[in-house]
Amino acid sequence: MKIKPDIFKGITDKIKLPGKQPVAKVEPKPSAMAPGLVTIKDIIAPSAVEVDFAHLRINNRFHRTFYIVNYPRYVSPNWLSPLVNFDQELDIAMYVYPVEGKGVLDEMRKTIARMEAEISSDIQRGKVVDPTTQAKLEDALSLQEKLAKGVEKFFQFGLYITVSAGSLAELDQISKELQASLGALMIIPKTAILEMEEGFKTVLPLCKDELNVTRNMPTATLATTFPFVSSELSDDRGVMYGINQHNGSLVIFDRFTLENYNSVVFAKSGAGKSYMIKLEILRSLMLDTEVIAIDPENEYEALCQALGGQYITFGFNSLAKINPFDLELIKPEEGENELTRKILSLYALFRIIMGKMTPVEESILDRALVTTYKNKGITMDPETQKNKQMPLIEDLYKVLIGMEEEKAASLAARLEKFVKGAFAGLFNSQTNINIENKFVVFGTRDLEEALRPIAMHIILDFIWDKIRREMKRRILVIDEAWYLMKYKDSARFLYSVAKRARKYYLGLTTITQDVDDFLTSKYGGAIVKNSSIQILLKQHPAAIDQVGDLFYLSQGERQFLLASNVGEGIFFAGQNHVAIRVIASPQEHKLITSDPKEIMKIKEEKQRIKDAQKAKEVQETQPAPMPPSKPIEPVVQPVATAPQPSAVPSPSKPLSDSVLSIKKPEE
Repeated sequence: MKIKPDIFKGITDKIKLPGKQPVAKVEPKPSAMAPGLVTIKDIIAPSAVEVDFAHLRINNRFHRTFYIVNYPRYVSPNWLSPLVNFDQELDIAMYVYPVEGKGVLDEMRKTIARMEAEISSDIQRGKVVDPTTQAKLEDALSLQEKLAKGVEKFFQFGLYITVSAGSLAELDQISKELQASLGALMIIPKTAILEMEEGFKTVLPLCKDELNVTRNMPTATLATTFPFVSSELSDDRGVMYGINQHNGSLVIFDRFTLENYNSVVFAKSGAGKSYMIKLEILRSLMLDTEVIAIDPENEYEALCQALGGQYITFGFNSLAKINPFDLELIKPEEGENELTRKILSLYALFRIIMGKMTPVEESILDRALVTTYKNKGITMDPETQKNKQMPLIEDLYKVLIGMEEEKAASLAARLEKFVKGAFAGLFNSQTNINIENKFVVFGTRDLEEALRPIAMHIILDFIWDKIRREMKRRILVIDEAWYLMKYKDSARFLYSVAKRARKYYLGLTTITQDVDDFLTSKYGGAIVKNSSIQILLKQHPAAIDQVGDLFYLSQGERQFLLASNVGEGIFFAGQNHVAIRVIASPQEHKLITSDPKEIMKIKEEKQRIKDAQKAKEVQETQPAPMPPSKPIEPVVQPVATAPQPSAVPSPSKPLSDSVLSIKKPEE
């Protein structure tokens, strides 16, 4: 082992200080202070570099370089995709050297002649021809023909990989995973033993191959190694989730073509996670997929009403009720009794309601649940479970009171508020709802914060019973899933649904903005690993490290999620992932938007349309007004009067004719 502080020599020498280039080279005068000044080399150089036989340590990071010595015989475009999309951080370097065609043809003639001689010798001796030699000869003849015609050119190709880790044990583990992944591609890597320094420099972007381990490749084969084939998630059928930001193609994907149909969505508040899922719901319904959603904030109500769905509100003033004691009368799975399954489900529910219990209290609760069903004539015999009235929480309360035990009385006291107290009637009623619509939403906004996990557990159990009854292509959406992850029993129940969903043709979608609460539970990470689709939208800086470690995000991908706009993120589907931007048509946007300003504008527009329609209806119901009549002119009859002398001459007669003669009175 030796210390090599000058490993970056030759790298830092290539860096030039910014500024204007001098016209003439002027030698600086020596200064006594020059050796003490800090240069750029001092700033970027690591504090220590340690070179070992099989690894390289720079500061606190360990590095190991591999070179490829054998490649598969047949390859297809993007055959290095598993390497490029490897879950760990990798540095990959590819070196391509053009080779003169004439020299290659001369060497190939010699090689072909040697292989033909070997085959001919085996035939003459009566030996079986080596199939490997025969295959190589066929490849060589085919390549020779193409090179001679100028269809192909010849190159030498070198592939080098450097893995990094925070500890030596982690480096060994990543190295094993890399070798296994490459082995699946028929690629054989070798560790650059005793050449770690040269290997590390080879992978750096200096275009200096210090290992010089190459393989001959023609043009067509070399083209398939191009590593920047952007991932596309465009299928012939499926849901359009958005636009691929790498190449502008449409992200069209059918979640029901993967190994399981589950998906998880992580994003900070206001990043567009509910917007994206509502868009998926809207488009999935057009593909004859049934959708059931649990909505804690009534964000799906407008969409549900617009599509003619069934919106069921749970609250103190709601008429909808679900009895958690209901038995779903379906054919049980092998080795499973429906009453046993329901008691286990109720056991988990009451641990959420009652809080932490001692082993004695758990035993009392178990006996009380069995007795509660027995009092209604329901036992483990499936025949007794048919056509019976199901018990209520009130019946369990009475059984606990009747046990006359101190521990039982304590459990009854914790349950009393759901029977006689403030929460009476909320969960203590027979089920009066039935979900037959293709789009059903359960709203829990009107419940208190403490009651939401209980209600979501009861609703999820009710939905699960309906799903098991009849197999259909369905999507179950659980918004704000961190409510369930806060409690171990509800988290375990959600995890069991995620594991068994595929069996019933169900795709489970869990949405959360509280990454810490979701991933703190061991079941949260298990749900993520059982989800073939993972969607990451804009993240909070406090959560990016946790999300990045879980999904093996590179530093660039982490920065992308921090700087993303609303509706932008990374879409993982199986082995592929792309940067996505969610888009919707104007009509879709009006149905799914959650922006308060836009919702107010939409409501005002609807109100104006409603008022205008109402005014039109009122106008149509009123009688038509009479047409306006002309005023009646009064008829004036002429009255005969004695002629009055006129002192004014008539303008129509001559003045001489208009002279009045006045007679004097007779004497």
